[in-house]
Amino acid sequence: MPVAYDGLSVVVNPANDFAECMTVEELNKLWKPDSTVTKWSDIRAEWPDEEIELFGPGTDSGTFDYFTEEINGKDGVSRSDYTASEDDNVLVQGIAGEKNALGYFGYAYYVENPGKLKLVKVDGGKGCILPTPTTINDGSYAPLSRPIFIYPNTKSLEKPQVKEFVKYYLTEGKALVSEVGYIPLPDSVYKESLSKIS
Repeated sequence: MPVAYDGLSVVVNPANDFAECMTVEELNKLWKPDSTVTKWSDIRAEWPDEEIELFGPGTDSGTFDYFTEEINGKDGVSRSDYTASEDDNVLVQGIAGEKNALGYFGYAYYVENPGKLKLVKVDGGKGCILPTPTTINDGSYAPLSRPIFIYPNTKSLEKPQVKEFVKYYLTEGKALVSEVGYIPLPDSVYKESLSKIS
């Protein structure tokens, strides 16, 4: 059952005044397993001839899987010479502390740290789009917006306490979703999910 939307944010250090937008192709060139990109100028000739410091989630992360699938065409396929962490706060600190840093993680971590990071618009073929609650929710921030699901076992839903928990999640969870930086679904989607378990 879908419960929220999330967007993956591509971010740079706020001192970066040139990487305003990157295409999916450029992100692929940077993050693919056999990438030879080491400097900004390897992505675009007019960008500085300076080493890029890369940051991203570790290989056990769903964010890593989703990003690599959407950007590199297969989940789990990525270059390995970057600073990886399962703790997004470590990634935030690394990017904030290195002027030539670029990284990615869930939109919620950008929302918690807007003064420390700069969002990069992503061009998935329809122009440069900034991740916002609106663009993540309506899907225009493609391909880096995704639904978040819960997976209640059908047999478990026969237990009153499980059914009540899922109902609570679908009715009261909307406020909690926003609190943690995810984007709530339209009310109609929550109602549809509720009708399936009632």
